[in-house]
Amino acid sequence: MTEPLYSPLSPAPAAAPALPVHHRRWLLWLVAAQVLFVLGVAAAGYATAALGRNITLKTEPVDPRDLLYGDHLRLRYQISELPGSLWRGAQQPRRKDAAYVLLEPRPAGTADYMAVGIYPAAPATTGPQVVLRGSVQDVWRRGLRLRYGLERYYVPETMTRQLRHRRRLRVQISIAPWGQARITSVDTLSVR
Repeated sequence: MTEPLYSPLSPAPAAAPALPVHHRRWLLWLVAAQVLFVLGVAAAGYATAALGRNITLKTEPVDPRDLLYGDHLRLRYQISELPGSLWRGAQQPRRKDAAYVLLEPRPAGTADYMAVGIYPAAPATTGPQVVLRGSVQDVWRRGLRLRYGLERYYVPETMTRQLRHRRRLRVQISIAPWGQARITSVDTLSVR
């Protein structure tokens, strides 16, 4: 026969001590701060799409499948590798430096944009010009490789079959007035 784990004659197990009031307040503030952070990130994404200026960039897919992340596109834009002659800073750029690329529409009446200058700080814009914020990834004698945070785009499974042909793509990007950018759509039609 087994003995009961708790008998009426033995003392009751001690309850865990309650948190002091000031610790509970700090815990509530910490949870509230985390919730506000997540809501702020989501709101910034929606605000970028709603308030941002839409531009079109030419790109091509690099890798349409990743075993860890599922179906996505790794995109390489025409403005990802630019000539060093477009750099407008006093000093040569270094890896991981901020870079602000001034874009304007191509003159031939097409809908896509081209880079006309790279600056170490946000330049002023006029008319249809926009500024895309990025970072310097590589510097070589005659050029720069830039990263914008727009190089990965997750796609639905139905669209993956169309992208296996690795055609050139048109990517619609929304750039907010405060510099944040977001991909809004990818056009799978080939671009000339």
